[in-house]
Amino acid sequence: MTTTGGRWVLHVDMDQFLVAVELLRRPDLVGRPVIVGGRGDPTERAVVSTASYEAREHGVGSGMPLRVAVRKCPDAVLLPVDRPVYEAASARVMQTLKDLPGTVVEVLGWDEAFVGVHTDDPEARARSVREAVLEATGLHCSVGIGDTLVRAKTATGFGKPRGTFMLTRDTWLDVMGERPTTALWGVGPRISARLAGLGIDTVAQLASAPVEVLVAELGPSGGAHVGRLGRGGGRDWPDDTPWVARAHGHETTYQRDLDPAEVPDALRVLAEQVVADLRREERAAMRVHLKVRVKPFFTSTKVRKLAEPTYDVDLIATTAHELYLALGDDRPVRLLGIRGEMVPPEGGY
Repeated sequence: MTTTGGRWVLHVDMDQFLVAVELLRRPDLVGRPVIVGGRGDPTERAVVSTASYEAREHGVGSGMPLRVAVRKCPDAVLLPVDRPVYEAASARVMQTLKDLPGTVVEVLGWDEAFVGVHTDDPEARARSVREAVLEATGLHCSVGIGDTLVRAKTATGFGKPRGTFMLTRDTWLDVMGERPTTALWGVGPRISARLAGLGIDTVAQLASAPVEVLVAELGPSGGAHVGRLGRGGGRDWPDDTPWVARAHGHETTYQRDLDPAEVPDALRVLAEQVVADLRREERAAMRVHLKVRVKPFFTSTKVRKLAEPTYDVDLIATTAHELYLALGDDRPVRLLGIRGEMVPPEGGY
């Protein structure tokens, strides 16, 4: 076993989180295919947020349009997204992890976190974490064990559901070496395609690739980062510094396509929602980000820095509309989103 000085990273990942929370409320659905997404209506434009393992056996996956999911699994029970309930459940999970003795917890999202522990028996500690979460919340989780954050997160996939798995420097290439580069956390199809252009198709090939080659293709920071991913390297301890938001945004997928004349009013509604969030944060917007998805499914983003920070709804909405016009695309609009990037807090991030 790799020598870590007794320091280990655990990646705690809740199993089918949104579905699991719903099953606590609806135990009659246990064992049935369940899909959580949108308002639970497959005739509307919405995507799968989470599917139960029973639904996944039919090919249903997160991000899939609900109408497609229903075709794949017509017997599935569809449930609407209930964000406040999931947020409350997530808070209980994270507080449970933080209350465990001697832990350093870095929250990644609703349903996952890195937990730093000191132990000579990381597998036993991982099991105790799973038991503590189940006892406190009624929810199951899987735990990946590693000597870096990357290895711990990667290991979790091999432990699902309701299990544990360990990856270390000594076992990394034995387990991951022949897998495609897309098996790595943060390597998507585009990066994988660029690596393939260099003759790098597997994790082992990436791990042994000269950093100069990667930097030439992906840039100084990107090349070095992807090279570390191939070796399972990077940070070896979680950071529990409280997360500070850098932006607030809202987006809407419209059930009926908008024509260009309807876009300004729609953007104003979004701008009002964004400004309400900014005022609660007490940090004004310094940049406006626009997201547009047009028919059939082409997405564009644009950003503009403002002359000075603002809470002005009209200015944010107008800026977003100018960014929309700059796209020069008058196809029907399926989705609009505005994100207000805020001035940094006093003292910086």
